[in-house]
Amino acid sequence: MRSGAKVAIVGGVFAVVAGGVGYGAYNVYNGITGGDSGTTTTSATQEVKTGPLSAEEIDQAAKAFLTGWAGGGEATEVAQLTNDPTAAAPVIDAYRNEARVTDAVITPGRAVGAKVPFTVRATVAFDGQSKPWSYSSELTVVRGLTTGRPLVDWAPSVIHPKLTATTHLVTSEAAVPPIKAVDRNGTELTKEKYPSLGSVLDQLRERYGEDAGGSPGIELSLRSDGDSVPGQTLLTLAKGKAGTLRTTLDADVQAAAEEAVRKFSEASVAAVKPSTGEILAVANNRKDGFNAAMLGKQAPGSTMKIVTAAMLMEKDLAAPGRPAECPKTVMYEGRTFQNLDGFSIENGTFAQSFARSCNTAFIKLIDDTHDDSALKNEAEQVFGIGLDNWKTGVASFDGSVPAATGGEAAAQYIGQGTVQMNVLNMASITATAKNGSFKQPVIVPRSLDDRTLATASRSLPDSVGRQLRDMMRLTATSGTAANAMSGLGGDKGAKTGSAEVDGQATSNSWFTGFQNDLAAAAVVQSGGHGGDAAGPVVAAVLRAG
Repeated sequence: MRSGAKVAIVGGVFAVVAGGVGYGAYNVYNGITGGDSGTTTTSATQEVKTGPLSAEEIDQAAKAFLTGWAGGGEATEVAQLTNDPTAAAPVIDAYRNEARVTDAVITPGRAVGAKVPFTVRATVAFDGQSKPWSYSSELTVVRGLTTGRPLVDWAPSVIHPKLTATTHLVTSEAAVPPIKAVDRNGTELTKEKYPSLGSVLDQLRERYGEDAGGSPGIELSLRSDGDSVPGQTLLTLAKGKAGTLRTTLDADVQAAAEEAVRKFSEASVAAVKPSTGEILAVANNRKDGFNAAMLGKQAPGSTMKIVTAAMLMEKDLAAPGRPAECPKTVMYEGRTFQNLDGFSIENGTFAQSFARSCNTAFIKLIDDTHDDSALKNEAEQVFGIGLDNWKTGVASFDGSVPAATGGEAAAQYIGQGTVQMNVLNMASITATAKNGSFKQPVIVPRSLDDRTLATASRSLPDSVGRQLRDMMRLTATSGTAANAMSGLGGDKGAKTGSAEVDGQATSNSWFTGFQNDLAAAAVVQSGGHGGDAAGPVVAAVLRAG
């Protein structure tokens, strides 16, 4: 198969066109591996081959599979050209009969070792509607374990890069109508302009498309097995009529969030309105497209000290002006904890320990709580975290602070160990601190479907809330968050965090803050100290709000 050769329709049948040589004629040619290939036959009496594949074997295996797949041959026969024909056959058959792909031209690129990239240009046709469709994928050739034959190493992603063992392609009338999602001011929100909202918009369509007043079109979609609702639209053959769906998002804040996370390879940010719980922005920059801002589960580092401080002050074990011992290190239940770069505070107060993020000051107060569930109860009862009952309008994780003892409890006090959060959780915690009471985050109004929102069993005591906000203000003006928050005016407060992760040389950077009636939190993977990377992300979002 020459570089640039094509698998194309010839008289209704697919064939390999390589310098005028059709499929079935194994004449000598310059193959996709760059090597020469010739006629090859294998008799039943030949020994099973072993060892590395030759360039000729890779060429011929790729050529045979691509031609058979595109050429309309029986799916079961084409599947025999892979190392897992039982799994491959239904996927190949569905590509033709469910995805309705026709008129394909497959162009292989030059192989890199045993890996062969290729592009597909095809037509998808259904119910009198058709549209061109193109994408790129790749296959890998391996030697069969029992036969020794060169075979395509089967994975659904060979057929399309987004296919998995639990998804399939379907072209049909859409299960639900499209939506025109708009922000709180009526500005349209699209995947093209706001890429981070892709999965969010898909979920909003799934949940509310039928009630938004639109009518379905015809589309090729990627669906999860057993689910009739499209998970992701890959190609629209005929547009339906979109119904308008109003969200709580703010287009300006969302745009700022999108731009801020793009500066880092792995970053997430979320913004919430403290007085209402309305989500104003959700953004991620991740290779896998995962909505980590709402579904992530990570240790939040010292941003968790907002909850810990509230608990300690409620129990009258600490107060901003009271002395708080902050040594370089402290041992608790056999585990040694230290402050960043081994700093200590001589004759300091609890507010200073909060503002400078002194780990040891918090851990030294654990025994005085006399309650292994104290932090868990504070998180649930006041901050609405860990109850597993948020109904934001799309899928979300509500955070988790399990009861813990010993060294694990000490780690929780400083946001490590078994504490699990995402940036929406932390933005909500900050919003609760700012507002004084928990408002469950929502991305669509409750009035849209009259769903029951989560509630906390009690508010922050007024005195505790006031002292907590004062310490966050101190952190934003003269503590570890001062640099990131320096350009912001108004009423502002913040908390930084650095979370160590097994296998990472550099800690994750966490930052959460408020400015007037806006709270935001961000995490940057391997970003270092909280104020270094995540801090500017939060500041950019707060500035836009």
